Parts: sequence; structure tokens; C-alpha cells
Amino acid sequence: MSEIPGSPVVAVVGPTATGKSELGLALAERLGGEVVNADAMQLYRGMDIGTAKLSLEQRRGIAHHQLDVLEVREEASVAAYQRHARADIAAIGARGRIAVLVGGSGLYVRAALDRLDIPPTDRTVRARLEAELADVGIDVLRARLVALDPTAADAIEPRNGRRIVRALEVVELTGRPFSASLPAREHVRPTVVVGLVADRSLLDARVDERVRRMWRQGLVDEVRTLVTQGLRDGRTASKALGYSQALAHLDGTMTPAEAQEATATATRRYARRQESWFRADPRIVWLPHDARDLVDRALAAVGAAGRMRA
Repeated sequence: MSEIPGSPVVAVVGPTATGKSELGLALAERLGGEVVNADAMQLYRGMDIGTAKLSLEQRRGIAHHQLDVLEVREEASVAAYQRHARADIAAIGARGRIAVLVGGSGLYVRAALDRLDIPPTDRTVRARLEAELADVGIDVLRARLVALDPTAADAIEPRNGRRIVRALEVVELTGRPFSASLPAREHVRPTVVVGLVADRSLLDARVDERVRRMWRQGLVDEVRTLVTQGLRDGRTASKALGYSQALAHLDGTMTPAEAQEATATATRRYARRQESWFRADPRIVWLPHDARDLVDRALAAVGAAGRMRA
């Protein structure tokens, strides 16, 4: 185990298909650490192939937290994740070990690491706004958000109805802009964040191959099993990349080729949003995903952070 004085929490972030899980595992091995998942879809039990979740064997005996903690019919909650992930991080530290947070769900990463107060929710208000979204369309609701909170409207993808509804819900419940609840760039405990970067054309090719591999590995059969466990009722899980397209295939509205292409297209778009989200954070130490000495360079970043605080 590498001894690094005053070792901080370590996080590994970046776009999908850059190798975050592998680097996180290697760092946990070298630092004597435990992994805390920060991929929203890997919270779900049984969603393995489509989320590229490491198998028990692939984890090489390293403890992983915040994996397989939700049923597919349950809705993921950033507030609940924040409570549980921070409790895991604190417990890992209390055991004298290093917490290695790994994932590409930007808001979940920041909920675990940054000062962030999660605003309240109200199912009645949410249901009314969702019904309005279905009735009048996303453009009407987005125009309302632009008028009420232009900062939030600018930060949310224009076609992301779920987040637009959430922003309007917060404005209605709190009387404050949703953007006022966005996380501050201030870690709640000493932290070093390593980001993995890849050339965009290479990343696109990796995404395409990952999608084809998931189908070869049995994604459709996985989804078929999850349907019996309530996947169609899951507000979050049923919308996951790969899973919604596999459901469309099972429903007969997409051929296998169409479902795979739709998944790859959506995943490439998601990877670009991840790049934009993480690139805006000046605290991240960026490393090339394919560097031969990647682990050593990541460890050097962790060591440098520890020395700065010593």
C-alpha cells in the first residue's frame, strides 16, 4: 500500500467509456482503499450489463459501496444518495482506509463531495408539472423556466424534460431560483479529483464497441428479466441508456440494429454532456485515459494534494 500523508478522498470522473472503473480499482488497490460508486444507474440491482458494472470477480476483493442498493421500480434520489455516500465515505475513513469515489454522474459526484443542499420535493407538485409537460410539451415549460430562472434554463439541456420539471418544482416550493441550489465548488472534506480524457473520435468508437458488446453479452435477456421485476414502472431505471432502447426492441418498435444505433447515439451525446459538466470544474486534475503510467500519475496527484495540506 502506498502511504500518502493526509490522504484525501480520491475521485475518478470523466465521460463514459474512458476507463474510470479500472483506474478506480487500481487506485483502491495501491492506496488500501474502498470504492464508492457515483454512477446513478449502477445503484440498481440487476442492471449490470448495460451499465458496465464490474462483476464480483472483477472487483478483486476490494469493497464496493453504493452498488445494487435499489430495485428497478424505485426512483433514484440525489438526496438519498448524498446521505448514503457520505456515510460510506465517513465510515471508510474511520476504518483508516481511503474512499475512492468513481463515476460519471456529475450531480451525484458533487452531491457526495461538495457543499450542496438538496431542495425539497413534493409528489403532488411534481405530478402536476409532469402532466403539464405531457399535455403542452417541453417548449412551454422551458419558456417558463427561462422567465423564472434563466441561469438554470441555460444549465439544463433544452430537451431534458425531467430536469426542467424538477427546476420548476423547486422554484414553486422554495420561491427561490433552482440555480441557487446548485452545488458550490467547495469540497466538504479534503478531496482530489482525477478526470480521464480521451480524443472524441476514439471515445465515439469505444462507445460504439461497448454498445455492441453489451448486446453480445445478453443485454436484451437482462432487460427481459428486469421487466418481471418492475422495470417498466421504474421512473429512473426504465429511462437508462441502453435499457429504454432494449425495451423498445422488446415492444417491437425497434429492430436490434436500430436499438443499438439509438443507444450509441444517445450515449455519445451523454458523453459530451459529461465532458462539459466536468470540464467546467477547475479543481479536476486531467489525465489521458490511455497513458502508460496512468496509475502512477494519478497517485502523484493524490500525493501532491496531501503534501499541500501537510
